Amino acid sequence: MISRYTRPAMARIWSDEARLGRWLEIELTLVDVLAARGEIPEADARVLRRDARIDVARMQAIEAEVKHDVIAFLSAVAEGLGDEARWLHLGLTSSDVVDTAFALQLRDASDLLLAELDRLRQVVRMQVERHRETIMIGRTHGIHAEPITFGLKCASWYTELSRARRGLRAARATIAMGKLSGAVGTCAHTPPAVEREVLERLGLGVEPVATQVVPRDRHATFFAQLAILAGTCERIATEIRHLQRTEVGEVLEPFGPGQKGSSAMPHKRNPILAENVCGLARLARSYALAALENMALWHERDISHSSVERVIGPDATTLVDFMLHRLTRIVSELDVRPEVMRANLERLGGAICSEAVLLALVRRGMRRDDAYRVVQRHALAGGDLQAALAADPQVRSLLSEAELATLFDIRHQLRHTSTVLQRALDDADAPG
Repeated sequence: MISRYTRPAMARIWSDEARLGRWLEIELTLVDVLAARGEIPEADARVLRRDARIDVARMQAIEAEVKHDVIAFLSAVAEGLGDEARWLHLGLTSSDVVDTAFALQLRDASDLLLAELDRLRQVVRMQVERHRETIMIGRTHGIHAEPITFGLKCASWYTELSRARRGLRAARATIAMGKLSGAVGTCAHTPPAVEREVLERLGLGVEPVATQVVPRDRHATFFAQLAILAGTCERIATEIRHLQRTEVGEVLEPFGPGQKGSSAMPHKRNPILAENVCGLARLARSYALAALENMALWHERDISHSSVERVIGPDATTLVDFMLHRLTRIVSELDVRPEVMRANLERLGGAICSEAVLLALVRRGMRRDDAYRVVQRHALAGGDLQAALAADPQVRSLLSEAELATLFDIRHQLRHTSTVLQRALDDADAPG
């Protein structure tokens, strides 16, 4: 569905060959364990390990007739074997194989996502360090508020990405659970000790109480975490889009040589990469909703979740992998323009320091509402706020010209920024 976005490593996880390869590995690992326990001949186990092969085309041909994928898989494998093929799928039901393999796929996809997320975090951290002292205006409601630094803005991204990393690691652990407990989860034909040993060899935990399937709250947790990560990517991309607007122009996403922004308007340099990230986040959220709706199955299992997961498994992981990769490029190649940030910062003639004056007047004895009205009147009038306040008798009776100058010193307003920024980095980099 989203093959144009698929990068090779993620594509391999979701290929038919890889999926059936995991099915076969689960079957063979069970055979190995049973042989080690003396329950089947070791010689047969060796032959199966040596000769069992998957043939995707043959399986698909059989499936077209029998209308059951696991039966078709077993039949295709058995065609290349002798009598020892009878030990395959011994005591298992289809979901033992399918659910356990799905856990392996999601676990391995998580590892790729974590690696890509770390690359994104690295380039964001680079921008934090590069722009610790790059002063810009902070905005609330899209309106100038008070000064910040671009490094502090990037630190906010970094800490959120780090929380997403912790969440994804936890979701990986939640989803990395298999089951070989049979048709209704009673271990009637595969003892718990065998189940545990097989799953340990596969690097998975044992689902404590399965029905015929692993409970789908685990999958809902995983896909919800992907949606949260996608939402963080969207927040960063949305900010970059806003900062690139013509009226702002403080940060621009990369624009390659020969790139064109519009079929009609040669002057256009549109934030298409960031817009793409924002659009894909909507899909990631829809996959999370689908996973949540998969939780309620009939009795010990129905099949309503299966068709959904065949789509959202590869699509959601592939999509988020692409989002991370694309956002990494955007952030690493950002065109940051400190001179535009400075010009925008000065547009309101010092009005961005209004709170500092308000608080100083309150501390000198003026009622807060009165102080607010005095400062607001001058600020909304436009022009040089510091000069207007210095000429106001009420203000000058409480604050000297030197004190007013300190209140309009942006560096003074940002005196704690480095502490806040370092606190953010320490929290983001904390173990866990």
